[in-house]
Amino acid sequence: MEITEQQVAEWMVQEIKFRGILHQADAIEYIRNHFGEEFVFVNEKGNASLSKEVKKAFRKLHGGKVAWDRDGFFWGWT
Repeated sequence: MEITEQQVAEWMVQEIKFRGILHQADAIEYIRNHFGEEFVFVNEKGNASLSKEVKKAFRKLHGGKVAWDRDGFFWGWT
């Protein structure tokens, strides 16, 4: 069965609902190991980031209930 961006986004939302926050580094590591390298890329600053497709599915799924903390590099339930 092929894993989709939607499944990755669903995992992220569930983690944030359950834990309250999800650190980007933890998310990247988990997604790489459990879903695959294709959902992660290295941006122009040399940092690992989520694919645009995952981010799009994630935003659509949480519908504004999750906020990004720029200083702490994590998502939090609002």
